[in-house]
Amino acid sequence: MVRRIVIHDEVIWRIPVRPRLFPTLEWKEHKGPKCLAAADVSGAMLSGNSSIDFMMRDGRRFRAEMDSECPALDFYGGFYLQPEDDQICARREEVRSRAGGSCMIERFRRLEPKLHK
Repeated sequence: MVRRIVIHDEVIWRIPVRPRLFPTLEWKEHKGPKCLAAADVSGAMLSGNSSIDFMMRDGRRFRAEMDSECPALDFYGGFYLQPEDDQICARREEVRSRAGGSCMIERFRRLEPKLHK
């Protein structure tokens, strides 16, 4: 469960990471928004060394791609976000691992399940 923590007038969002399920679906990426509403995030899943998929309460899914300077961080234990407002925005927010490392979100991509014909 996503938790909102307020510490000395600062809002920090703790996002749990769900284990990857097998077999995995293939996802088709589309242009995504600049920002996501933090309150709409229900969880996250690792999707690669430099990306995290955000699951939204309404069933939509968005991939956050990290900047090229981002080392492969251990987000398996969850991560923290500290947005300036209640929006998680690309090129503004950093994803912080529980181990202390951080990476900037470069962009969001909207995901749709890829249908096989």
